[in-house]
Amino acid sequence: MGKLIHIGFGNIVNSAKIIAIVSPDSAPVKRLVQRAKEEGTAIDATQGRKTKAVLVMESSQLVLSALLPETIAQRAQAESREEDEA
Repeated sequence: MGKLIHIGFGNIVNSAKIIAIVSPDSAPVKRLVQRAKEEGTAIDATQGRKTKAVLVMESSQLVLSALLPETIAQRAQAESREEDEA
């Protein structure tokens, strides 16, 4: 199991399973999120707040987060740096 990273409001994901962290503003990503919601493969971790990042997972699931993509990427990089130092 990879390192776990906090994606906001007590929600945590396995960083080894993340393929991409994207902004939900573009039309293709909006369609991807809508399709995932219809198929039941979207995991909403926003706690009712605005979606600011979409995490594309290995299992073809999407995780919606209220944190900015840059924030999540920094946390993932910090985890990998700690792993390298150990």
